[in-house]
Amino acid sequence: KQWYQRRVAITAGEKQNFVVFDMTTHPLLDQCQKQGVIKKIQDTLLSRWINDPQRMDKRALALVYLAQASEVLEHAFSSLSDEDYDLAMKRVRELLDLDPDMEAVKDGADEVLWAVVASFFK
Repeated sequence: KQWYQRRVAITAGEKQNFVVFDMTTHPLLDQCQKQGVIKKIQDTLLSRWINDPQRMDKRALALVYLAQASEVLEHAFSSLSDEDYDLAMKRVRELLDLDPDMEAVKDGADEVLWAVVASFFK
């Protein structure tokens, strides 16, 4: 219940008209929280990059995949320099090119995380 109340304070449902259909979205209202999420994504792909997804922070890795699936990475990278933008997008492509089924069977893999990734990107 606490989590739900906190979520409602951070996001709000609103109808978005996308010409063909109406869809309820949940944008972040709290700008501090929003900036924190953007910084976490940027740091994960730039300053804290680990070239092995098995050793990456699972929450950060999930956040990157979910941001990509939600098509909000462009916005998260809008404040980056051209060089950092290119590097971050290259690393996102590397993550997207991974085979979730193969990653799930590796030692120490989080099978649930890779199952979710597979459901979003296959």
